[in-house]
Amino acid sequence: MSSNSAPTVYLQLRSRVPITQGRVVTLGHVARILSDPEWEAPLRNLELVEPQKWDGNLLLIDLMQIIPKVQELIPGVKIEPIGQNHVLVEVVQNPRKPSLALFLLVWLLLFFGSALTIMNFHADVNMQEVQIRTVEMLTGKRDEHPYLFQAAYSFGIGFGMVIFFNHLFKKKWNEEPTPLEVEMFLYQENIDQFVVAQEYKRMKASQNKGEPH
Repeated sequence: MSSNSAPTVYLQLRSRVPITQGRVVTLGHVARILSDPEWEAPLRNLELVEPQKWDGNLLLIDLMQIIPKVQELIPGVKIEPIGQNHVLVEVVQNPRKPSLALFLLVWLLLFFGSALTIMNFHADVNMQEVQIRTVEMLTGKRDEHPYLFQAAYSFGIGFGMVIFFNHLFKKKWNEEPTPLEVEMFLYQENIDQFVVAQEYKRMKASQNKGEPH
């Protein structure tokens, strides 16, 4: 590129980025940058905003806030945005060591809650009578306590859950996302869209208040 031609900067904003409380948000935090090698480091270190306490833990940075700062750094720059035009910055506190007691409490609540849900479902559909009738059809004899069939059925439920959720502790059977991961992703996407809409509404209201009547 000749020295007379205006440099071109390609910016691809990320969707959501975490940043530690007290740090200044730079362009390198929120965007992927492609430019001339001489400008890459200054662009990555370009300060955008310093989150304040009144900003909360979520901060919206719009492309219209970024462009003037890049133009101030590189006069005559040509900016080529790629993808979305905003990014959510999540201000997080310094990570704390996970609590073993809290983990055990949540594990116990999930374990007994799931067990009670399954038992209540079985009681509603009279599963015991269904199993007795099934064994009777298979063997020709009525057994009021088909423990072998019930044990196999119980192991089958557990095995089916492992296959369905594609997860056993930290091991996954393949690279496909689990249903829980998909639901969490969709939930996070909905939250982000809602926050972005609310932030744009707040920014518009602030601009309207500043306009002369």
